[in-house]
Amino acid sequence: MKILLVAATKAEIEPFLTHFSFRNLLPYNKSFGRYQVKVLIGGVGMVATAFSVGKALSEHPFDLAINVGIAGSFIPELKLGDVCQVNEDSLVELGAEDGEEFLSIETLGLGRSTYFAKPDLLFPKLTNLKSVKAITVNKIHGNEKSIAKVVALFSPDIESMEGAAFFYVCEQTKTSCLQIRAISNVVERRNRENWQIELAIKSLNDTLIKLFES
Repeated sequence: MKILLVAATKAEIEPFLTHFSFRNLLPYNKSFGRYQVKVLIGGVGMVATAFSVGKALSEHPFDLAINVGIAGSFIPELKLGDVCQVNEDSLVELGAEDGEEFLSIETLGLGRSTYFAKPDLLFPKLTNLKSVKAITVNKIHGNEKSIAKVVALFSPDIESMEGAAFFYVCEQTKTSCLQIRAISNVVERRNRENWQIELAIKSLNDTLIKLFES
């Protein structure tokens, strides 16, 4: 089974690379068990993700693509270090402003902003992970007014900077896909002292290692 494993930064996937002894040169390719895995460091943000994942999927077919990384949580049910599976992700900045009103791309009749995971039936089911609704943004929220507005409009559970772009590319290339995120921070007024990035990365990689060893 050929799997493309996508992370925005190497730091987010480093423990997985070390555990499975990926050679420390690009590209990160490794076969173990029934899996042939390519790890892609796609870059931060929608544009970098769409380009790098689109390029990878156009060059070689994969049975499954998995986007992994850290995320901010809007809901108290998700604690720092929790790992979740994203089943729905939206490009919430895609649209137009009309005074105080936001007009989505659907309202404008110009396209679609929401995309979904499409699991592969041959890959282990992630039944132990909470299923969440995500938004993908160019600018991480750190202002009380903008946070309240995006919550009122979209009721998201988490936010990242890549997820919906990843789902979009997978849909366009008809590639089965999953997205797994670990919570590094609460979405609030920016306060780095409250962030737990190392904990989130450890939890994420522990989950991935168990998943690939199952």
